[in-house]
Amino acid sequence: MKEIELSERESRDLALRACLGAGANLASARSLVDATVSAARFGASAVGFPHLVDYLNSFREGRINCDPAPVASRPLPAHLACDADRGIAQLGFDLAFRDFVDAARTFGVALFTQKNSYTTGELGFYVRRLALEGLSGLAATNANAMVVAKAGGPAVYSTNPIAFGFPLGANQPPLIIDQSSSATAYVNIAAAAAEGRQIPEGWAVDAAGADTQDPGKALVGALLPFGGRKGANVALVVEILSAGLSGGSWSLDTPSFQAGDASPAVGLTVIALMPGPAGSDHVARAHDQIRRLEELGVHVPGVSGRQPRSTEEPLRMSRAAFDAISRFASNEDQSSSRRR
Repeated sequence: MKEIELSERESRDLALRACLGAGANLASARSLVDATVSAARFGASAVGFPHLVDYLNSFREGRINCDPAPVASRPLPAHLACDADRGIAQLGFDLAFRDFVDAARTFGVALFTQKNSYTTGELGFYVRRLALEGLSGLAATNANAMVVAKAGGPAVYSTNPIAFGFPLGANQPPLIIDQSSSATAYVNIAAAAAEGRQIPEGWAVDAAGADTQDPGKALVGALLPFGGRKGANVALVVEILSAGLSGGSWSLDTPSFQAGDASPAVGLTVIALMPGPAGSDHVARAHDQIRRLEELGVHVPGVSGRQPRSTEEPLRMSRAAFDAISRFASNEDQSSSRRR
């Protein structure tokens, strides 16, 4: 499948016009563009521009409030909470971010919880932002039920990802671990279906609960947890951390993020921690340990193969994603012409 290459500026402009064309207000559009570009450059490609198309469709079809008014509160000195008002998760996080960082630096640890939002997109985005502020972070979120606790059982969890970030020093890529508690992420199944390729055994079951390598059957079936019961236990931990602490919808009660006009209204929890007291060598020690692991041939997520942050390299997206995003961007152009 042919890929399109765009500069970061071109990518941002296209994505912003597409969000506005889909009906999003400017604040939501800017927050979503920042997260999308970050995912495209530093995360898994499937949660970058291809996932932006899910947001654009959801703006248009009513699953995301295009003009939300997130409500922030501070129930405890180190706990910031937000009701996203059915908007995107990134906007509420953006609005609380500076206070969240300040709280973590003041108390050594801070908690951000959010309910009533659309799905969070790339979860590594949230802890990456903390790492770039010199903070360690742990994030958890959920979505609609699409993962069985065991083969043959009902879908009870989402892919329930968890992400961890740790700073490794100035101008160094931070350690970022971002993984689902299912054997794979839902977007990887959807991508395989769109590209007409099989999925590995052990990723999913069909509607009858039988293991399948057909992504089309997996999409109407369910995903499997990684590592069997242990992965299902991780999914439960994430469910309690995200929906339980935030007051967001449990996965069993969450509408689909791809169909209908109801908000998923899911939960997000992010924990920020100082990596050590002022003057400590904890970051330097972590940096040295990561380098030692790499010398032993260990792949370190977020670090191995990464260069220090750069916006010079072009961003890539599939032709299908580019065409879909461009259609929404063209709608914004037409709307602008009508307004003039």
